[in-house]
Amino acid sequence: MLDRALQLALRPALASAARLLVRWGVGADALTFTGFLIGMAAALAIALQQFLPGLGLLLFSRLLDGLDGAVARATAPTDRGGFLDITLDFLFYAAIPLAFAVANPEANALAAAVLLASFIGTGSSFLAFAAVAEKRRLQSVAFPDKSFYFLGGLTEATETLLAFAAMCLWPQHFATIAYGFAALCAVSTGLRILWGWQRFR
Repeated sequence: MLDRALQLALRPALASAARLLVRWGVGADALTFTGFLIGMAAALAIALQQFLPGLGLLLFSRLLDGLDGAVARATAPTDRGGFLDITLDFLFYAAIPLAFAVANPEANALAAAVLLASFIGTGSSFLAFAAVAEKRRLQSVAFPDKSFYFLGGLTEATETLLAFAAMCLWPQHFATIAYGFAALCAVSTGLRILWGWQRFR
């Protein structure tokens, strides 16, 4: 819901940083891998109950995730890079709830499982729509620079990061935040199924 507005606001700064990185010889795939590894470090920190360091690593990871696309657009976007980016993103998003479950299994395990199940809904509806959209050669108006069709929704990357940040700031309320966000993900999944059902008639 907020991704397009945030990307438009950050695009000039990311483009400037990307031009500098290109001059230094830093490639998009290197940023993607580095961002993923830092995201896994964030998950490890959270699992060890180091929530504020985990939040810092998490945010740095997502900054690199934004920069990899900017670097790709400043050079030559590739299908390989687009595939790598979305695959590692989904692994990152799954690792954070799992880390909270490890940090406090008794309090967090069920809520983390519910949240991860809701991520299956948002992820599968997102990727299934993209696959059929590619087959029909549809273009996204909201996200024309993406390597494949990006279907919006109530819970996009920005909302997910805000939820993760809240969990790190108030880990004692993880379950409440997780259940609430899982409900929003369920709504987003339902909307995407409805959109796909209507669009692909």
